[in-house]
Amino acid sequence: MIIKCRKISRGVAEGQVLLTHEAISFLGNVDPKTGIIVEPKHELFGQCIKDRVLVFPQGKGSTVGSYVLYQLIKNNAAPAAMINVESEPIVAVGAIISCIPLVDRMERDPFEVLKNGDTVRVDGTSGSVEIPEGSEL
Repeated sequence: MIIKCRKISRGVAEGQVLLTHEAISFLGNVDPKTGIIVEPKHELFGQCIKDRVLVFPQGKGSTVGSYVLYQLIKNNAAPAAMINVESEPIVAVGAIISCIPLVDRMERDPFEVLKNGDTVRVDGTSGSVEIPEGSEL
């Protein structure tokens, strides 16, 4: 199944979904050296975003969060791709300067069609998310 969405940052990547219903501040919530969520009150505390398709509503916090995404790439600890409900400038700029595929505004609610561990393909160039056949919807 291919779901259309808005393209934000170009590129194509595949990986396992890591989903949170909470916004993410890359400055403060994520260790830029390891990609581990370090905010104790965050739903994903202790989990690693490296090589995952990170699904979250939107970013929050400081504009330095864009640079933290860039640091994650340099440290080989970045997500393979990201899906937002509604991207905001901090995450969008971070994804673009880091060449991380990013889409938002999926035609279907990502929290209804995706679950942790699903393998999906994010195409930030054409604006789509591909869910393999056999996935539960």
